[in-house]
Amino acid sequence: MTQTTTDRAAGRASGAVVPVLAFAGIVVAVMQTLLVPVIKDLPRLLDTAPSNATWVLTSTLLSGAVATPIMGRLGDLYGKRRMLILSLAVMVVGALVSALTSDLLLMIAGRTLQGVAMGAIPLGIGLMRDMLPLEKLGSAMALMSSSIGVGGGLALPAAALVAQHSDWHTLYYGAAGLGLLAIALTLLVVPESPMRAEGTFDLPGALGLSAGLVLFLLPITKGSDWGWASGTTLGLFAASAVVLALWGVMELRLKAPLVDLRTTARPAVLFTNLASIMVGVSFYVVSLVLPQLLQLPESTGYGLGQSMVVAGLLVAPLGLTMMFTAPVYARLSAKYGPKVTLILGLMIIAIGYGAGLGLMSAAWQSLVISVLLGAGIGLAYSSLPALIVGAVPASETGAANGLNTLMRSIGTSVSSAVIGMVLANTANTVGGVEIPTMHGFRVSFLIATGAVAVGLLLALFLPGRRPSNKPQLRASSEEDAALERAEQVLRGFRGRVLGADGSPVARAKVTLIDRRGRQAGATLSAEDGSYVLTVPDRGSYVVAARATGHGPLASSATHAGQERPVHLDLSLPGETVSA
Repeated sequence: MTQTTTDRAAGRASGAVVPVLAFAGIVVAVMQTLLVPVIKDLPRLLDTAPSNATWVLTSTLLSGAVATPIMGRLGDLYGKRRMLILSLAVMVVGALVSALTSDLLLMIAGRTLQGVAMGAIPLGIGLMRDMLPLEKLGSAMALMSSSIGVGGGLALPAAALVAQHSDWHTLYYGAAGLGLLAIALTLLVVPESPMRAEGTFDLPGALGLSAGLVLFLLPITKGSDWGWASGTTLGLFAASAVVLALWGVMELRLKAPLVDLRTTARPAVLFTNLASIMVGVSFYVVSLVLPQLLQLPESTGYGLGQSMVVAGLLVAPLGLTMMFTAPVYARLSAKYGPKVTLILGLMIIAIGYGAGLGLMSAAWQSLVISVLLGAGIGLAYSSLPALIVGAVPASETGAANGLNTLMRSIGTSVSSAVIGMVLANTANTVGGVEIPTMHGFRVSFLIATGAVAVGLLLALFLPGRRPSNKPQLRASSEEDAALERAEQVLRGFRGRVLGADGSPVARAKVTLIDRRGRQAGATLSAEDGSYVLTVPDRGSYVVAARATGHGPLASSATHAGQERPVHLDLSLPGETVSA
């Protein structure tokens, strides 16, 4: 199913939209690595046991996992810009709560609110799809998708510098300031998308998905503390399986579900989401291993003896390389397709981890690993939203990308749990302190390589680019982009919406309904009443229109692979257009 973007919406988007949305994504990602430099000191700073202090990190992970698909769906229904601002505002409130307290429970509450901002990533991708012309969309979505790694990579040295020379609460004041700046820029620069999904918000589905995710992610993040074979861990895994199964049955019966599982089951969406988990696993391994290796004292025989700030600076190129990969991705994807760029990215990640097994003896070697992995992860992350957007209707862009972002979060959660367990089980105890070993670091890199291999296998099952005689869209060619848009028109319906007096009706909601009664696309008519709807396949459809002050109209039409004119006169009771 597809949905078109009105030229009016695209025309309202200024050149500053992409950097502003990317900046919002980077701000959100900063929250995920903000506490990395002070993780080991949290029990002392919060005056609590180490097992309790881990909730400060776990709470953000859980709320972020729950928020991404929910905020994406809310954006599809009520406005992506509106939900983006709401996500950032909740994050600012959470940052201020954490900045003003050293109480464990209040800190956890603040960190929980900060996790809600993870929904900004899929919302930003959805806004880009709705507003940007095709020749700019590829690189823009690539930059937005990579902002997760960019923000995480850049936050490490900055947070380390602040934590080393100032009170650690300053980290949260800085995060709140960045959040307020992102809100202000969004209000000034980013217009609201006119695209809306049909239906209402699926509250039972949201509650069911939230419960299932919490039951699943909680034992993953706390399994090392509770014991992987403990009754609590196994019981929560079993409960999550039951809850998610029941949730899936319920979603399949709803006309407007939180997540369209039938769409999610399409090969293009399913294998993209599964590959996203593997990319998430590989991304987090380097973030866990390299900072520890760099900061271990040289007296261990393999530690590189660097300060917290220097270690952060040596890992920062991981994020910077991801950012600079976005325009490279756009050109590669335009020529070969996002499937090929995903495979290429995974291959580069595998090379990076393979080389890393022998590049752990000097600080400059960590820099090489960071650049290699940044390039590969950047290409892989950039490919994911393009694969999702190309497989779902625009009315589901927010929810679908929210689910994809959730898959990456699940990958990082699994990576954190598994690598943490590996490093703990291979550590040496020196003076009562557990020191990670080189063996543990190398096993971690091998696990990352294995995850990448699984991701490559999954990527091979993705549908390839269909053969076509049309010219390929190039990111730098507006002429080719115009041809692409013109050919989209030839694959759907177009026409005008007219009122009772024959005058054009602007901003009328035009909906395409397939023979199963499901929405296959939607758009708003332009100022002259014109509209364009692309179709997912040949067959019979109903084109329905409605506008304030006019009666609704539904017209049946058959699409046979060519342009079909369907004019909608809202003064008439209905009409049939033959094939």
